[in-house]
Amino acid sequence: MSVDVARPRTVRSGLVVLVLLGQMAVAMLVTAVGQTPTIDEPVYAGTAVTYLEWHSLRYNPEHPPLGKLIIAAGLSIARPQLDPGFRGDQTELGRHVLYESGNDPGLLMLLARLPVMLLTLLFGVVVFVFARDLTNPVGAVLALTVYAFDPDVITHGSLATLDVPAAGFLLTAVWLTWRAHRSRPWTYLALAGAALGAALAVRASVLPAVAVVLILARRRFWVVGAVATAVVWLSYLAVDPGLSWTPPPDLPDVHGLRGVLVDLLPFPQPYRDGMRIQFGFEDNTFSGFLFGHRYVGSRWYYLPVALLVKTPLALLVVWAASAVAMLVVPRLRSAAGYVLAAPALLLVVSMTGARNYGTRYVVCLPIFLAVAVAALTVVGRRWVAPAAGTLAALVAASSLAAFPYYLPYANEAFGGPARTHLYLHDSNVDWGQDLGRLARHLRTRYPGEPVWLVYKGAGVPSAYGISAGDPLRVPSSEVHGLLVVSDSAVAKATGRLSGLLATSGEPIDEVGHSMSIYRRR
Repeated sequence: MSVDVARPRTVRSGLVVLVLLGQMAVAMLVTAVGQTPTIDEPVYAGTAVTYLEWHSLRYNPEHPPLGKLIIAAGLSIARPQLDPGFRGDQTELGRHVLYESGNDPGLLMLLARLPVMLLTLLFGVVVFVFARDLTNPVGAVLALTVYAFDPDVITHGSLATLDVPAAGFLLTAVWLTWRAHRSRPWTYLALAGAALGAALAVRASVLPAVAVVLILARRRFWVVGAVATAVVWLSYLAVDPGLSWTPPPDLPDVHGLRGVLVDLLPFPQPYRDGMRIQFGFEDNTFSGFLFGHRYVGSRWYYLPVALLVKTPLALLVVWAASAVAMLVVPRLRSAAGYVLAAPALLLVVSMTGARNYGTRYVVCLPIFLAVAVAALTVVGRRWVAPAAGTLAALVAASSLAAFPYYLPYANEAFGGPARTHLYLHDSNVDWGQDLGRLARHLRTRYPGEPVWLVYKGAGVPSAYGISAGDPLRVPSSEVHGLLVVSDSAVAKATGRLSGLLATSGEPIDEVGHSMSIYRRR
């Protein structure tokens, strides 16, 4: 009898999972097809091609290779061409592979993005199962709903970048560690180590969370650590079995505690040198933009404020309530460390970073907190679960209203995607993703008109049929017609560009909520 009752429930749960992940897949696919390369993607795609063709670790050493190997799995289908004599830097490499080697840039970017999209869907399954383990099937559905409709997860899950894979593997490691304390500890801890190693082999930025996972593993922490270390080594050996490595000539010197910690890591030399490069970045001074103000340096509160803008309002409420529930509901209190500790630690560490570029640096937050949302279904108040369901529906509605402009998403309190550029910049709103849309827009709305373009991105405008002059290379008195400016460039405009914008009036049009069009008489 119990089996007969359980089977329909399992079928219903499976159908709900398929529907939720199906709509997420459609949202990511449409987004991926509609967007041209963002700033980071050509570097990763170009590096992935060198993995396939040259088995070389030379390019993009600041990030471990697994994420780019995942991207390479998609690119291998197209067998992209690469000039054996190419000797440029990694930025030039990306441009060369996409635009100068006879490859189809649209096809290559879609193939590069597909493996990341598939992983994002699989991490959705982890969210569902982890939430079900902690609560019940209703909680699992609630968790998957907020995950599948989260604009940031859809955005970065549809790009050939490293943020979602690293966060998703980390969540998987934590979930498997949780399972290890309930059955088959050796098996689950070994799998947890593999997932943790995968996270580390995608992005070294997850290193602070290693301590959390090892503490959660308790007495058998060494199993997790040993397997994770092996996976990191294997990711490098998969690229170059000989581990041929020549440190770049401009490799930063890292001294003090950071240098000691880097030297102690049981990872290949290229990994440790990649960390030295990252520490070199962190020692630099960058500029930022927040709520209409340009600034030099970083602001510790940047990420919390950016999250307030970029997260659906209902989801902010659900997150806060679920975190409290995890801490106060007796049956969930022991799980709070698994669900809340790692993202909280990574948020705090990221808040100290030198680069205020986007909420993608803490995409682990929506991924982990999606699991926490399930806690609202076991709170001992009858109205809480229905209220949580209503809020989840509002999250879905806000997300769907932004379709397909998930990258520049802002919640309704800040005016939606059309106004994100007034508050944030870079990967929060304009990451160079709309060259294709701009080309179509100019052809259909402004055929034959002279165009001047200030584009912040990694794409090549002429590859999409855009013929435009550079307004910063001629006197402003000669700039007549359409002036198109990336919103990130508008946000941080100084000098010549600032003067041009001051004499161009208000925008007459926009593209993708990331580029503004002005008319100069």
